[in-house]
Amino acid sequence: MWPLGFWASTASAFLALVLFLIGTPRYRHFEPKGNPLSRFCQVLVAATGKWKAKTNQGEENLFEGDKMESALNGDRKILHTDGFRFLDKAAIMTPKDHSSKQDKNFYGRNPWRLCTVTQVEEVKCILKLLPIWLCTILYSVVFTQMASLFVEQGTAMKTNISDFNIPAAGMSSFDILSVAMFIFLYRFALDPIVAKIKSEPKGLTELQRMGIGLVIAILAMVAAGVVEVWRLNDAKKDCPNCVNASSLSIFWQIPQYMLIGASEVFMYVGQLEFFNGQAPDGLKSFGSALCMTSISLGNYVSDLLVTIVMKVSRKDDLPGWIPSNLNNGHLDLFFFMLAALTSVDLVIYVICAKWYKYIEFERINGADGNGDDGQTEAAAEHSV
Repeated sequence: MWPLGFWASTASAFLALVLFLIGTPRYRHFEPKGNPLSRFCQVLVAATGKWKAKTNQGEENLFEGDKMESALNGDRKILHTDGFRFLDKAAIMTPKDHSSKQDKNFYGRNPWRLCTVTQVEEVKCILKLLPIWLCTILYSVVFTQMASLFVEQGTAMKTNISDFNIPAAGMSSFDILSVAMFIFLYRFALDPIVAKIKSEPKGLTELQRMGIGLVIAILAMVAAGVVEVWRLNDAKKDCPNCVNASSLSIFWQIPQYMLIGASEVFMYVGQLEFFNGQAPDGLKSFGSALCMTSISLGNYVSDLLVTIVMKVSRKDDLPGWIPSNLNNGHLDLFFFMLAALTSVDLVIYVICAKWYKYIEFERINGADGNGDDGQTEAAAEHSV
């Protein structure tokens, strides 16, 4: 009943559009402050143009706009850090910069030659985020399997209960149930317990939650691989010459779908909160873009891995790991390979997470300096 499926999708999309239009007037809009890409490039150009300048002259020789200029730009000042010292050259005030100064507030400065410390630190923040971002791409590869190879695996299993046939793609409903359940468990059970143990109002940090998400993703791939081993053994005993036939029930896939859902709660919620919270004020859209790019690249990397695996495993007239007839392949080895790659990714992620230093803003009127108002986390949970 394909037409019914398309009409149902059309109806739900129309309902979503109506709800979107109803909510749009209530949305809190922020005025854009310029192109984040040009803001990023200004630091690189200014630092390159002053590559001969010395950076060991102390922070007092680095230019920072005053409070009036920061207020006009809508940015909070970011404290200077020692990493990526080459970029500090963009904020060094040379005699040429002094001679072009129009007044004491430097409002007439050329942003392609002289940048503020805050603007330089924005670029540093993005560069420090990139290793963490790279580690999240492989998780998206694991997540992609739920809509691809998990469905292929389910199609090759017993999908009927009496006269009712269960669509293999419909098993993703267990992922949705898992997300809803684990968000509730995390918010009202795990997070309060961890907060009491740590004696802090906030429980797990975003980086810790993302790490837990990677661990659960590994378990999901192991579970999928074990189910595939059982399915292959069952298919060879029942009907070795049949195409994608097995008497193993599709409901054995529930654990791997549930584990993927649990990993989403920790990884994607933590990832969205982390990138939005750690992206500086002038490059907020860049932080959101990193989240979306991680998911999209995960799809491409997944396709690349399948292509490489099939090309390598088809040597010597072998059908390969993922043939059209899964009974002749070894989909279990592909799942175990993803578990191994994710394990390596987890080790690299832990190293990057230990190296990462959270962004620090200048304290203003008793603020805590981290700029976290709790709204990002709520938005992240709503997104998932």
